[in-house]
Amino acid sequence: QVQLVESGGGLVQAGGSLRLSCAVSESIFSTNAMGWYRQAPGKQRELVATITNGGNTNYGDSVKGRFTISRDNFKNTVYLQMNSLKSEDTGVYYCNAKKLSPYVRDYWGQGTQVTVSS
Repeated sequence: QVQLVESGGGLVQAGGSLRLSCAVSESIFSTNAMGWYRQAPGKQRELVATITNGGNTNYGDSVKGRFTISRDNFKNTVYLQMNSLKSEDTGVYYCNAKKLSPYVRDYWGQGTQVTVSS
């Protein structure tokens, strides 16, 4: 059972930056991909960014050019650098780990709150 622990959320003014971290309880290579998702009040959870073991990244349209996902394989940690934050980036950010074998499994962290004040 993969355990994920997020940190780094908080309150920031619009235009500011935050960096989120997600610590993985086992080797990050035991997963196929890691990602960040977010959920705003009254809205569905949406993709923010993903990164594969090969380093391929994918971003949601609303964060392209502002957010960067990265990973430290030695520390078994995934990061989300968020720049030029907007009020619409407010929400709970969840770390995700995906395994594809022997069947698809998703693991989630407890979430960390990000609030951007305008």
